[in-house]
Amino acid sequence: MSKDELLRRAAFASFIGTFVEWFDYAVYGFLAAVIAVVFFPATDARSGLMAAYAVFALSFIIRPIGGVIWGHFGDKFGRKATLSLSIFIMSAATFVIAFLPSYETAGMLAPILLLLTRMVQGFAASGEFAGAASFLAEYAPDNRRGFFTSLVPAGEAAGLLAASLFVALLYALLSDAQLQSWGWRLPFLMAFPLGFVGVFIRRRLEETPHFQALEQENHVPTTPVKELFKNNFPQLMMAFGGTLLNAVGFYLILIYMPTYLAGELGVGKEAAFLCSTVTLVAYLGSIFIMGALSDKLGRKVILLLCSVLFVVLTVPLFMVLSSITYTGMASTSYLMILMVLALFGVMMAMNGGTLATFLCELFPTRVRFSGFALSYNSANAFFGGTAPLIATWVGGIIGSALAPAYFLTGAAIITFLSIMMARAGGAGSKLEE
Repeated sequence: MSKDELLRRAAFASFIGTFVEWFDYAVYGFLAAVIAVVFFPATDARSGLMAAYAVFALSFIIRPIGGVIWGHFGDKFGRKATLSLSIFIMSAATFVIAFLPSYETAGMLAPILLLLTRMVQGFAASGEFAGAASFLAEYAPDNRRGFFTSLVPAGEAAGLLAASLFVALLYALLSDAQLQSWGWRLPFLMAFPLGFVGVFIRRRLEETPHFQALEQENHVPTTPVKELFKNNFPQLMMAFGGTLLNAVGFYLILIYMPTYLAGELGVGKEAAFLCSTVTLVAYLGSIFIMGALSDKLGRKVILLLCSVLFVVLTVPLFMVLSSITYTGMASTSYLMILMVLALFGVMMAMNGGTLATFLCELFPTRVRFSGFALSYNSANAFFGGTAPLIATWVGGIIGSALAPAYFLTGAAIITFLSIMMARAGGAGSKLEE
């Protein structure tokens, strides 16, 4: 099989696998308002929503642990087998959620079971993004690595978009009673067939050339995580800080935003999900451009520029959103909301289309999976998965719709400082062996 054919297969498998995993994972976030009613005792709307987002956040606790475990297996036994297993576990856990009893049926057992299955999902997700990015980066040619590796966040965004459209369709076709009774279960049922397709495609791949070279030279690490902390700790800290903007922005802008628009600004649920769709389309439409630009200008330049834009524009854009009086989907006010969110989508693509390649190039092949997985999942666990919960809680305390903007701006500042300390990567950059 030619190198071009191997690259095409690796690219397709990475995209599809990431799509499947993040469709499964995102459905919960988009259905949080319904899940709050189904799984938690009757309280006021904000408390129920906070409980649903608390489960969302708690499922992230397992992700740094998952990053260590998946990183160990990926660096020691190979990328291919690790990725096939992660998508199988994710699909199985998501499928189980469709059959969980409600609070009305099982009492406190219901949210406990929900938390357990979400933690299994979090464990599976902790191996996906880092593994798929490492896999594709190790197949891609040096001068086009940014473009090809951007397929991984593109698959992530496509999974989110599909989940958003599916949930929007449910809101459009079903009544609130039908959604709360059985409608919310439908997207979780799709996990099994989607997961089967993902596993089938990944099992047909060959291991990456870089990992094969390690095996042939007997250089595969025995304890990759220990080696990571001993030899690559500075890179690990740079990667953690460099991921903060992506972690917070991803969950606030691409997951939490429909709930924010509906709860804080009074936008109708269908209109809010359409807003999310527009944001994701802008993100997905820009991500390959940003990946290609990083091959020309360098990862560091793109990531620093993105951080500056978020620091300068986030609060003003949220102020614009909070000042809009929503008067319907056919109104000028709604068009303004769509324009703001489309701009956020393009800004997020600057980060998302570049970050995966940046992280792959920070670490040598021996510990690449471990370094990427641990830094990325730790940032998402401590700051990304908690973002919707913190934004909802702080917004309630200070009575301001700008709470998410302050959080996002702080993350952008830390990311800027972290990226400044890292070496640049760009056209022709080689992966460190």
